[in-house]
Amino acid sequence: MATILSQSARISPSSAAAATTTAQKPPHIPPSSKTHLPIPSHKPLLTTLTATIAATTILTTTAPSLADQKTYQVYYGTAASAANYGGYGGNSDKKASAEYIYDVPDGWKERLVSKVEKGTNGTDSEFYNPKKRTEKEYLTFLAGFRQLAPKDVVLNNLALSDVDLQDLIAGADSVKSEEKKDGDGQLYYVYEVDGIGKHSLIKVTCAKNKMYAHFVNAPTPEWNRDEETLRHLHESFKTVG
Repeated sequence: MATILSQSARISPSSAAAATTTAQKPPHIPPSSKTHLPIPSHKPLLTTLTATIAATTILTTTAPSLADQKTYQVYYGTAASAANYGGYGGNSDKKASAEYIYDVPDGWKERLVSKVEKGTNGTDSEFYNPKKRTEKEYLTFLAGFRQLAPKDVVLNNLALSDVDLQDLIAGADSVKSEEKKDGDGQLYYVYEVDGIGKHSLIKVTCAKNKMYAHFVNAPTPEWNRDEETLRHLHESFKTVG
């Protein structure tokens, strides 16, 4: 019996090939009307950030705070006798007639020394920290000394006219002393007294038939805070002329 195929069931070779081609061809996508911006590389950004951080670090580590910088003024002392003392400060040119100098921190105040005080204990000048008046530096002088006595004798003689120094030495944890010479060969005795609640640096020398003693005193809390500054004041004292 013959098999009869309908016209619709017959698939010609050309139709099959066309169907295969249609199935494999990807659909057409029209071009987008939006413009795509290029994505920048992150490398320049990272380089910029690295350079910025490095510059910030350099500025932080190499530029000290202005608040931490100490500035000083030079004080010119005349060591005039009580009889020739020109009142509060006098009218003469102190720089021209100075016998000694030392540094004073900016912001410290001068305590004016009276003629009576100058005549009794030889105090010639004094400056103090207004935030803590017992943190101070001052100078005393005595006439009639051609040269320094032994170190222990000098310190004891200074204490005889200074009750506070007597008490400090009597209760001190340690008392250090040494001899130093400056570039001109001038001899200085240097003392450091670590007492109960107080620290003192003393520098003594003889010149022009006078003995000069420069003191830097501070309570222990201020000493611990300002030691570098206080040692600078101590070392700055010297005779001139």
